Amino acid sequence: MSSPIEQLQYLMTCLRDESFGCVWDKKQTYKSIAPYTLEEAYEVVDAIEREDFDHLKDELGDLLFQVIFYAQMAEEEQHFNFDDIARGIVEKMLRRHPHVFPDGDIARFGEPSLLTEEQIAEQWQQIKAQEKGQSKEGVLSDVPVSMPALMQAVKIQTKVSKVGFDWPDVAPVFDKIREELVELEEAMKEKNDLHVEEEMGDVLFAVSNLARHLDVSPDVALNKTNIKFRRRFSRIESLVSAQNKNLTDCSLEELDRYWEQAKREGL
Repeated sequence: MSSPIEQLQYLMTCLRDESFGCVWDKKQTYKSIAPYTLEEAYEVVDAIEREDFDHLKDELGDLLFQVIFYAQMAEEEQHFNFDDIARGIVEKMLRRHPHVFPDGDIARFGEPSLLTEEQIAEQWQQIKAQEKGQSKEGVLSDVPVSMPALMQAVKIQTKVSKVGFDWPDVAPVFDKIREELVELEEAMKEKNDLHVEEEMGDVLFAVSNLARHLDVSPDVALNKTNIKFRRRFSRIESLVSAQNKNLTDCSLEELDRYWEQAKREGL
């Protein structure tokens, strides 16, 4: 009997079959599937944040299906197949973990490593640099421009910090945020929309840099705040509804009182 992964691969082959496959699946391309990949990745993160392991299993399956989809399209075009993907990541992980697999040999697993976590992180970056030939390319050449903006900002800041372009501690980062806020206020006084947008970007970049210095993911932190806000606002809606009123019937002061009540309730 074939393994579950083999069944999944065969299922994808059937969906893409020229004669009998699904019309929707057959017309998809790498670019048309890409937005779904991002969506599935975020749904994985959401399940993790909620510690919903039943849904996490399902969401990981959806994300795996995206990989199978890309692999099928690539195999049809004779670029690579799923086995090539798996083989490539195994080889990469062996290269990047010499402290676990000496000489890149998986058969030598089990020998103790004396490296610290910091040394391992430094080793990882050195190996990545060697693989990508970063000595000949720009430091930021491998940061995808399509990456979500906050995530990309942190990636950029992390990259340049590796070559010494970074503040030594968090204090100057707070100063930079204050400086950018002042510049944003000045831009607002000019009533120049493009300048306001530029300065708003600078504020967000500085705040994301603060998150990096604090070893906090700005995406994860903001997502948690979004969840908290939704929870509290849902409570406001229920409180307003209990008064047989609509949200638009309430003053801002009244809504704010309900908000504070939701906070006191631990929401």
